[in-house]
Amino acid sequence: MDLTNRQIAIIKAVVEEYTKTAEAVGSVTLEQKYRLGVSPATLRNEMAHLTDKGYLAKSHASAGRIPTPLAIKLYVNELMQEKNLSVAEEVAVREQVWDNRSEINTLLKEATKILSERTKSLSVAVLDQDHVYHYGYANLLDFQEFFNLDITRQVLIILDHHTRLSEIFDRGLGNEPIHLLIGDELGYDTLKPVSCLYADIQIGDKRGSLGIIGPYRQIYERNIPVLRYIANLVNQVAQDW
Repeated sequence: MDLTNRQIAIIKAVVEEYTKTAEAVGSVTLEQKYRLGVSPATLRNEMAHLTDKGYLAKSHASAGRIPTPLAIKLYVNELMQEKNLSVAEEVAVREQVWDNRSEINTLLKEATKILSERTKSLSVAVLDQDHVYHYGYANLLDFQEFFNLDITRQVLIILDHHTRLSEIFDRGLGNEPIHLLIGDELGYDTLKPVSCLYADIQIGDKRGSLGIIGPYRQIYERNIPVLRYIANLVNQVAQDW
């Protein structure tokens, strides 16, 4: 990365503040809340450099900056500290999944329900272009990004057409166990403020994906370990099918 330690600290602070507030972040806020050890004037200069580098973007509504998908991915891959489930949470989730292991439909319905409840997001699963499983539509309305009806409508249209959802999942295929698509990577201009975080699942001879759809400022440090744990449980339960 062609970034100084100070610039990395600024990116981390901007992502965390934007995640909490959904508002553009200014230099004064950074100086007062994150104690980065430099003046607001220096922070403004650094934020301008980071905007030129593609990590921050200007807000239309204020003089502050918002993180770009590039900054979000840097944060997810290099800067965040994951918040793992407690032992009690792991036991509770494992019991819920294990109690619904009898057949595919029951397993994936419960997996999406648990994932939605634990991440406060819309959860989805698809298996080799079979039925799409989803849970937690109402959670979208907890995020102001989805007050925009065009965005919410596009998400609902995708869920009604499993091939479109499969196409999105296919965009992130790779060797990593967890995939993240943000904004333009989803393939729809309307979904710039949206992200899709998902994991690969294998049930018998069928491959699929389990994940969540939300704003691209979702709480990755919490959602990633939850998603990983539930997806691993699904794979373990279905290993012998």
